[in-house]
Amino acid sequence: MVTSSEGKTKTKASNIISEALKKGQKTLSEYQSKLLLAEYEIPVVPEKLVSSSKDACDAAEEIGYPVVLKACGPDISHKTERGLVLVGLKRPEEVKEAFQNITERLQNDEWEGILVQSMVKGERELVIGLVRDPQFGPCVMFGLGGIFTEILRDVSFRVAPIEKEDALSMMQEIRAKAILGPVRGMPPADTEILAKALVELGRIGVEHENVSEIDVNPMIIGPQGMPCAVDALVVLGEKQASM
Repeated sequence: MVTSSEGKTKTKASNIISEALKKGQKTLSEYQSKLLLAEYEIPVVPEKLVSSSKDACDAAEEIGYPVVLKACGPDISHKTERGLVLVGLKRPEEVKEAFQNITERLQNDEWEGILVQSMVKGERELVIGLVRDPQFGPCVMFGLGGIFTEILRDVSFRVAPIEKEDALSMMQEIRAKAILGPVRGMPPADTEILAKALVELGRIGVEHENVSEIDVNPMIIGPQGMPCAVDALVVLGEKQASM
């Protein structure tokens, strides 16, 4: 049985996807992607999308220093390599300079704004996501994140929809599962929140056939063990024809 709140979540998420498709987008921007995740109560980094240096400074004051500034747009790629991500900004002057530097480098790009994000501290990085397999349909992914995702390929998969027990089992299947426990004085990761995030990713895949892929990398485990999605990408595709 679908509850009223679940129905509202699906509707709001559908609106985000529909608006992007109307514009011809093949992916959601980072900001749009996190709006979609947040609708399903997947924890995301505090952030604001701004269009001026003044608004960037106001957002930084509201979020709290230090902050990160990122270029944001559905077709902007290789942001770090292009100098479109500036981190560790601690004063309004640094935010203004960063805003100017990023916008100057975006002269030939279509962009929707600049993201001002809280700088999340944490030494443990995970990846969670969704892929749509031609045979099995939407599948949920969990694994070691950051630069190690492609290098080590330490990931686990389940066919959606999944339950909490499935999500917890996925966490135990990766080789680096010890990263979720207490490590070097850091508290254990909150696996209840992680499990819910994985369940909700599966739900997105089931409820929205236009979502072909979701990549949340990294999901950083903060100092108190709380997971937080720092970067996210949702890839859109055509609905699968029913058999």
